[in-house]
Amino acid sequence: MLRFEYTEHLYALGLLPVLLLFFWLAWRSRRRAIRRFGDGGLMERLMPEVSSFKHYLKFGLVLLALALLAIGWANPQYGTKLVKYKRKSVDIFIAFDVSQSMLAEDISPSRLARAGRFAQTLAEGLSSERLGLILFAGNAYVQSPITQDFNAILLALRSANPNMIPNQGTAIGQAIGLAEESFEENNKSHKALIIITDGEDHEDDVVSRAREARENGMLIFTVGVGTEAGSFIPAMENGRQGYKRDQSGNPVMSRLNEATLRQVAEAGGGDYFNLGAGSNRVVDALKGRIDDMEKRELEQRVFSEYNSYFQWFVGLAILVLLVEFLISYRRGGSGVGA
Repeated sequence: MLRFEYTEHLYALGLLPVLLLFFWLAWRSRRRAIRRFGDGGLMERLMPEVSSFKHYLKFGLVLLALALLAIGWANPQYGTKLVKYKRKSVDIFIAFDVSQSMLAEDISPSRLARAGRFAQTLAEGLSSERLGLILFAGNAYVQSPITQDFNAILLALRSANPNMIPNQGTAIGQAIGLAEESFEENNKSHKALIIITDGEDHEDDVVSRAREARENGMLIFTVGVGTEAGSFIPAMENGRQGYKRDQSGNPVMSRLNEATLRQVAEAGGGDYFNLGAGSNRVVDALKGRIDDMEKRELEQRVFSEYNSYFQWFVGLAILVLLVEFLISYRRGGSGVGA
């Protein structure tokens, strides 16, 4: 298995396009200066030994050397020893509401922003478990299947927004059904669903769906986002900031539906939590309930030892720089940089 020990050092490769742009601008400036000095054909006859191609070649070699150094700086490694180990975990889907009602600002800075930060903290707290992510609004879809890479969950949560699902609404029942379908078939009782939403469900059968899911071995927890006092939903009106309106033209008031969320959690065998109690407190409570669940044993194979190969890239970069130094700017000529 190939990996980089310091992946952040690969960002140095982003300097290469900048250097390429600088070279192009400098080359254009040089050609303009030559044209101001005299006729292009005449200047070529006055400098018959100068090779434009070698300018490009030498600069290309410098870019190649810099790329090799950046890769070497990141220290590419290859796994040499594969070991097996067993771990116990629960499979958990996080169902995250991205409906427009989550844009309401009854909690600062908005329901969506607060819920997003909470979900990321939750994913980090549950990093020892296997996690998946479902996004839902008017319908639901799996953004990330069950995985051990919780960084993938964090990345997906950071980009979650209402524009990702054009069909608006809050289909909690669909999220429950999709989670059931997306767990592994051989996982009958080591699974849970955590629903993060304002609870404005537009389906009538959500409680029965939760009860059915519990009978099939899935535990359901709900986390309410917002206040019962509610708030209008921000929306653009004729290029200006306004509020979402109903068919009568009245601003739509969105309120946290705690009653539905409590019923869903009770039917699903879990608990309801209000995010207003504090993100860390809710995360700790959820972790406590997850830790109490029966966990299944999984066998994993991972590389425990890696060999580093940075020296090959550094050595090749030095060789490329040496070749560049020895290439002459003259046509078919030799000599160190002459």
